[in-house]
Amino acid sequence: MTAAEEWKQWTEARTASVAAPHGQLALTGTYWLEPEPTGIPGLPGLWWASEGRVRLRAKADDDIRVKGAGEAVDGEVALRPDTMQKPDLATLDDRLLVPIEREGELALRVFDPDSPTRAAFAGITVYPYAPEWAVPAVFTPFEADRSVTVPNADGRDRLLAVTGQIAFSLAGEPYTLTVSRAGERLSGVIGDATSGSETYRFRFITLPAPDEDGRTVLDLNRAHLPPCAFADHFICPFPPPGNRLTIAVEAGEKQVLSR
Repeated sequence: MTAAEEWKQWTEARTASVAAPHGQLALTGTYWLEPEPTGIPGLPGLWWASEGRVRLRAKADDDIRVKGAGEAVDGEVALRPDTMQKPDLATLDDRLLVPIEREGELALRVFDPDSPTRAAFAGITVYPYAPEWAVPAVFTPFEADRSVTVPNADGRDRLLAVTGQIAFSLAGEPYTLTVSRAGERLSGVIGDATSGSETYRFRFITLPAPDEDGRTVLDLNRAHLPPCAFADHFICPFPPPGNRLTIAVEAGEKQVLSR
């Protein structure tokens, strides 16, 4: 299979993933929880945050079910958030309820297959594949992992963990980008001269795990839209300092299409 064919499969998989019944387009709310039990719009029961868990008090008739538990919740239950090794998921009719944790704060996300955003989705526009946008890169880790404060899509500033920089060249000019670890792979948040006009205001990149000499590949054909491009309730980080390229990166995903 050629690189262009692999890229085409990737674009098709991206579209299928965000449009899945509980994909990014289905997110209808992110509800930050307080220590006191409170209601969440559209959901039965009372919800709150305590001891690193999302807590729920519900009746069996509410029909909220924790995946793997079988019976509907009848009483109180503690749900592990997505940052733990074995997070808990719950369901209510066709909706998926996902506890999350961000910087010590807990929230519940609601994914609804009947989301108007999902119903209006008409695809993702992309630039044509161009091999010159896939370039060698060298990763240099920081002496110790660090965090930088960046704005997020919900208007709040949050810390973004970063682990090093990649160095590469485009059209004969050298560049660097600050990146994070995503398992064995590297990930980053970038802007460029197309951001906010031809493309969404920023995009994400993912790079293969670097070898022992730090060598990897930056394929900007796979620059992709952040989750907040598909639903307003995601809290995506903006690019950290130095990650806004002055050139126009005419590669990768551009915008979300709606009917």
